[in-house]
Amino acid sequence: MAVDEPGPDDPHELDSGRSESEEERADRNLSDLLQELRVALPGVQVLFAFLLTVPFTNRFDDLTRFQEKLYFGVLITVALATVLLVAPTIGHRILFRRQQKEYIVTISNNLALIGMAMLAVSMCGAIGLISDFIFGATTAIVSTAIMAAAFVGFWFTGPIIRRAKLPPRSGPTRAHTDD
Repeated sequence: MAVDEPGPDDPHELDSGRSESEEERADRNLSDLLQELRVALPGVQVLFAFLLTVPFTNRFDDLTRFQEKLYFGVLITVALATVLLVAPTIGHRILFRRQQKEYIVTISNNLALIGMAMLAVSMCGAIGLISDFIFGATTAIVSTAIMAAAFVGFWFTGPIIRRAKLPPRSGPTRAHTDD
């Protein structure tokens, strides 16, 4: 007697160790991702709001040409980070009830990773700008390098090294994203 294979909606244990269907997994993954973005977005918004006010202060005229260019680069980078970190929510709204959750999760994960990288670049740029303005080039270089190393180490290198040490994913996979 043959054993029936579980269908796409039947609960089965995936490589997560949970007994859930692929749709339930996609729901959980999207919920987790959106919750993580809710943590990151206030910081991005505060940085962006701060940067928007800077040109209207009296001391903005004291910036060197380099500092003005750095300011503009930081402003654009934090705006791009905002676009990338909000995009998953917009994509979910546009594709709502179109059976595209796995696609949304995959794309949103990539957008979030790139958005967080842009946020790290923005924050390093802001630290460089403020340090250069207050203390000079040497302090700006040192403080920016330390913060860049912290971002790379804690946000990316640590998790990437851990991921490389994990066994390959097992369990059902989807060759398509049309659920």
